[in-house]
Amino acid sequence: MRTILITGPGGSGRTTVAAATALAAARAGTRTLLLGGDRDDTLGAALGVSTGPVPTLVEPNLTAWRPDPAQGFRDDLAALQDRASSVLDLLGAARLDPEELTPLPGAEELALLRALRDAALAEAHDLLVVDLPPAPRALALLALPEELRRYLRRLLPPERQAARALRPVLGRLAGVPLPAEGLYEAAARWDLELAAAEAVVADRNTVVRLVAEPGPAGADAVRAARLGLALRGLRTDLLIANRVLPEDAPADSWLAGPVAQQRKTLEEWQGAHDVRTVAHLGRDPRGADDLAALDAPGVNPAAPPVEWPVTDRLARDGVLVWHIPLPGAIRDDLDLVRRGDELVVAAGPFRRIVPLPSALRRCTVDGAALREGELSVRFAPDPQLWPRTR
Repeated sequence: MRTILITGPGGSGRTTVAAATALAAARAGTRTLLLGGDRDDTLGAALGVSTGPVPTLVEPNLTAWRPDPAQGFRDDLAALQDRASSVLDLLGAARLDPEELTPLPGAEELALLRALRDAALAEAHDLLVVDLPPAPRALALLALPEELRRYLRRLLPPERQAARALRPVLGRLAGVPLPAEGLYEAAARWDLELAAAEAVVADRNTVVRLVAEPGPAGADAVRAARLGLALRGLRTDLLIANRVLPEDAPADSWLAGPVAQQRKTLEEWQGAHDVRTVAHLGRDPRGADDLAALDAPGVNPAAPPVEWPVTDRLARDGVLVWHIPLPGAIRDDLDLVRRGDELVVAAGPFRRIVPLPSALRRCTVDGAALREGELSVRFAPDPQLWPRTR
């Protein structure tokens, strides 16, 4: 199944473009699921059909689904209370009833991730179009599975489950209670669910499509989003320039200034992105006819994978070089920290902790350089860890 994740700065029209993209694919004969995560039914407003927690058939080959974060939150907390019933009874805690539960911040993102995973595993559609939140929140959402899995591995290492038979003895010796087996079982279940969501995001058939209105604000937002996506190793296929004004506007009309501004931004984008334009209809698109009039681009051929290759320059310079593509990165906003077998990479407002390739774990960091949107990190073999050759 192909997956197109659509995001952009707030107010860019990303929901409308997502709906138009899904509609165009469905009318071309592709079984398409359009998935949205907004609490308000902005997706239904664009489609002209109400959407909600029950998948809705909009027209042949097109289904829209907007999962309910409140229901998912209630189900998860009820299950957690059931699993922790003995502890709650021991503490004398009163259980929460489903009727008094309201979703906490982040519940919408978790509900959308779960729906993304479930839709991919169901294999009932050929194309999944996801209307993600605005770019800053979308980047945090796409990073969530990897980050949460890392936290789980650090706090509850899976290898320690092998010692569960010794926990009562160890607990008496240490004088403190050790984590119960149920906690490790829950962690393993969460890790499995997060891994499934992470696999969908990282799949070679998944791409991110950016939507922005050409102009100074849109250019800044696209530059930041592109850097954040590159740091996560996510593939982008298109930049949709939305609400493009007609070029034939009279020179003495008020449109002349905005048209010139859009033209300048489009010229800059076309040098760095695969840009497709969507015209301004002169009104807010509503319903299938307006969405079809937008002529949104369809599904592209599979985008090439994002690679972080390691180059062997031992014979020439005595180093291995790790190449990390970071388009738009600024030298003064970069920060690198080696932490054990991990490298902490900070680029502007974004930060990621990545495991080192096996060969680099036996090396020390020898320096780094940023040239033409690529960060090159040099690693020198550690004599105490590197295999000796005769």
